[in-house]
Amino acid sequence: MTERARTVLLRDPRPGDMGWVVQQHGALYWDEFGWNRDFEALVAEIAAQMISTHDAAWERGWIAERDGERVGAVFVVRKSAAEAQLRLLILTPAARGLGLGGRLTDECIAFARAKGYAKLLLWTNANLLAARAIYAKRGFKLMASEPYHGYGHDLVSEHWELDL
Repeated sequence: MTERARTVLLRDPRPGDMGWVVQQHGALYWDEFGWNRDFEALVAEIAAQMISTHDAAWERGWIAERDGERVGAVFVVRKSAAEAQLRLLILTPAARGLGLGGRLTDECIAFARAKGYAKLLLWTNANLLAARAIYAKRGFKLMASEPYHGYGHDLVSEHWELDL
């Protein structure tokens, strides 16, 4: 069976998935960008907050599985009555190039629209070219950017938003 022919299931998160999301972010961003453990700590803080404050009426997450293995994730959290935020989009290297990042992002957009949010926000870094391409293709606009030092590197923070 070819890689493209394999079925990817999107499911709701369950216990253990957030630990996997944190681990994947820490390991992949270290391997690919040399980001230090401060980044993993940030992801762990975001994940812990999402678990402890989850509002199922207004927030949602998706875990992507292929052949029973987790290969990706993404989340939508409520920022206000009018704004939601896309959080923690991640794909394993084996899942890249299959359109899964776009599929996960599309799920977030559809969910946010269905809930009546006016905007979907996200924060990323300028060096994350594949993610930025996914967002731009779907109509997200870069609203602000600023240089900062984080995770052991000089980076450029970016805030994007999509009018829904």
